[in-house]
Amino acid sequence: MPAYLIVTATIADREAFLAGYAARAASLVEKFGGKYLVRTPGAVLLEGDFGDGGSVVISEWPSREAALNFWNSPEYGDARALRQGVAHCQVLLIEAPAIGG
Repeated sequence: MPAYLIVTATIADREAFLAGYAARAASLVEKFGGKYLVRTPGAVLLEGDFGDGGSVVISEWPSREAALNFWNSPEYGDARALRQGVAHCQVLLIEAPAIGG
């Protein structure tokens, strides 16, 4: 069953975020078998306390295990360290069965 990582982020320094964390994370997503479905800044808050102008990233993975292998890898741990002090993120992992199936 496919799995999805859904990330919302408030980014304090977009240039540093893109040059450091985002570049490294993108190569690791591909390496670990994931693919990006959405990567966009400027989300509009309709309800809640996420904050206007935040970023949203959704990646698809072949399985929950594949997503967790990525998330728990030492390589991604090093990449996550690059966003410290640059971005505040919330990350969800969900599995999604086919709709109507």
